[in-house]
Amino acid sequence: MTTVDDLLTAARARLDRPDPRRAAELVEQGAILVDTRPGWQRADEGELPGALIIERNHLEWRLDPTSDAKIAQAVDHDVTWILFCSEGYSSSLAAASLQDLGLHNATDLDGGYQAWKRAFGPVRG
Repeated sequence: MTTVDDLLTAARARLDRPDPRRAAELVEQGAILVDTRPGWQRADEGELPGALIIERNHLEWRLDPTSDAKIAQAVDHDVTWILFCSEGYSSSLAAASLQDLGLHNATDLDGGYQAWKRAFGPVRG
């Protein structure tokens, strides 16, 4: 039987998860930060300026370049997506799901929003 911890371990084994400083560098090079947290959590914790907001339940449809529901930035399978949730758990599973769709540069922020906040101080919210 597979547990959620097994799924998380398997997902992270295939992700190159940047810490906040490296993620910021990747964004400067064209990577796109995607906040997957629900609205109540963003309202409670704050937001990262410039991050796209795509809640987890819409993610695959919005980022798959073959989807009729894709966003403008989902131009091809080579886009570097850096997902984040609050602490970096559900975003790891989401990034693995995107990789299953062929988005080979999809990953997630190690430590999530909380790690970004610790690294860079207060954020909007």
